[in-house]
Amino acid sequence: MTAGRALVVGGAGAVGALFAERLLGSGSEVTVVDPAGTGGPPGARRTTGDITAVDEALAAELAAADLVVLAVPETVALAALPHVARHLRADAVLVDTLSVKQPVTGAVRTHAPGIQAVGLNPMFAPSLGFEGRPVAAVVINAGAGVERLLALVADWGATVVRVDAREHDRLAGATQALTHAAVLGFGLALGELVPQVGQLRPVAPPPANALLALLARIASGTPEVYWDVQHANPEAAAARKALADGVRRVADAVENGGEDGFGRVLDDVRGYLGADLDPLAASCAHLFTRL
Repeated sequence: MTAGRALVVGGAGAVGALFAERLLGSGSEVTVVDPAGTGGPPGARRTTGDITAVDEALAAELAAADLVVLAVPETVALAALPHVARHLRADAVLVDTLSVKQPVTGAVRTHAPGIQAVGLNPMFAPSLGFEGRPVAAVVINAGAGVERLLALVADWGATVVRVDAREHDRLAGATQALTHAAVLGFGLALGELVPQVGQLRPVAPPPANALLALLARIASGTPEVYWDVQHANPEAAAARKALADGVRRVADAVENGGEDGFGRVLDDVRGYLGADLDPLAASCAHLFTRL
């Protein structure tokens, strides 16, 4: 299965390069658009262009494309959409890879109501690849081209999970904004309790080492990615509040509720996990053997 002629805007970045590479591997003709005209995987054509100020050459690329992937920051994507929509063919497919979907979904419906469009969010770091990992899909304007693309992503080994824009942002708030805030909060608390991590590591049990590894992964990333998760998602503030409320409830149970009160906290957690409790515990045990 091929997507035909694909134009990947931001193909020099990690997410754009991932899509460009897989599209090439599926037999698509891929052109990478970047302001510097560099980057992208071997085998892709490269062109210089500013997607927010489309010139004649870039307009021709857009008009010829069967698939246009906007792998750019939210501010760029929203600014580009009125210009991009003007040049797309009626049978083309427009894709965004943003981590927040409500604003871009509204913008696509305003500026490109007749163009097939879908928002994809790989719920993993691009370096990990699609195999065995979830990709959230928000179908904005349905059509046969969108369905072919989603089938292609599934062929790459991903699990495609269809949600609407608001549900996407709510789930991303819970799985990304909440998780990152919890790990960063853990790191800041450690800095208060143990000034040097070197003092901690020799005695750290597997749960602490797992959180330290997560902390190091986030700290090794680019601030823009994690800022976007916390700032752009309209559901992120509720996630951070829920985290703070959860920590306060644990503290209250320990300080005021006694062992029975603390037991009720664990009972509530077990009830939430339900049938997933044992499989998740087994996954954790497997993970701990690697630490």
